[in-house]
Amino acid sequence: MSLEFVRKLPTPTEIREQYPLSARATEIKKQRDAEIAKVFTGDSDKFLVIVGPCSADNEDAVLEYSHRLAKVADKVSDKLIIIPRVYTNKPRTTGEGYKGIVHQPDPEGKPDLLHGLIAMRKMHMRVVEETDLTSADEMLYPSNWSYLSDILSYVAVGARSVENQEHRLTVSGIDIPAGMKNPTSGDLSVMINSVIAAQGSHSFIYRTWEVKTSGNPLAHTILRGATNKHGNSVPNYHYEDIQLLLEKYNETHLVNPATIIDANHSNSGKKYEQQIRIVKDVLHTRRCSKDIESLVKGVMIESYLEPGNQKIGCGTHVYGKSITDPCLGWDQTERLIYDIAEEC
Repeated sequence: MSLEFVRKLPTPTEIREQYPLSARATEIKKQRDAEIAKVFTGDSDKFLVIVGPCSADNEDAVLEYSHRLAKVADKVSDKLIIIPRVYTNKPRTTGEGYKGIVHQPDPEGKPDLLHGLIAMRKMHMRVVEETDLTSADEMLYPSNWSYLSDILSYVAVGARSVENQEHRLTVSGIDIPAGMKNPTSGDLSVMINSVIAAQGSHSFIYRTWEVKTSGNPLAHTILRGATNKHGNSVPNYHYEDIQLLLEKYNETHLVNPATIIDANHSNSGKKYEQQIRIVKDVLHTRRCSKDIESLVKGVMIESYLEPGNQKIGCGTHVYGKSITDPCLGWDQTERLIYDIAEEC
């Protein structure tokens, strides 16, 4: 049993100085952050669509996807705010398998965290610099937040991380919307408690510093379905589930009550094509209740250039096809986004 220190990695400041964001992109992020924040504070009735690959494994494919998304986003900007899902970290339940570009810049290669951190930042930079869209990523490692804090407009904390104290406290110190997913058990109280922690102020250790946070008023919930003791998926996107969440919120003093519905994962049982039906079901539910309409601020969709998924280590890859969870293809996604805009 041993812990090998391979090499000292550059600090976030060093990486950001080496790969700086342009003044133009910085201004775009400022404007986008303000526009997205208004959705959560209730000052805008636009609907959020956080959409993109399960894992951002290939820079060229992700950028092609983002360019296509930008064209659609411009056409629906009066109704929707599109946030590209550029997830560079992939949580693994057993620790095995592809862990994202931050671990493996080459999915077929060996782990390389130094070049992974650079690849992560460069990919997010290219998205905003080339498409004028600022992106979302998952906070798998809280200490990595600082490498992207000047670029991202949305952060999600996953079902396996949401009970972790470090994730909750780190979110309390960031200035963009952060979605806290329900845990894999589906316990809504755990999720609500994570938002209470994230909206509060704290003192703790972060990257060798003693830090103090003022709380994140834009922290909110994400319903992503659950898994029961038999390993079966239990969806939680239905009217009754959202109504229960609304009641949980009403028992607290949280500001800006909000939720995003994740249409894949345990809500779809990873049957990716069901995301289309689930999103439309959520839109119908919003029309049934003004309170639910106010609570549900958007949806999260897993989508890539090609539908389905593929294994790595099996020869030639299909360009733009997920190497982790299966995703909707581009044609399905484009139609779905236009359908969402028509119903909002």
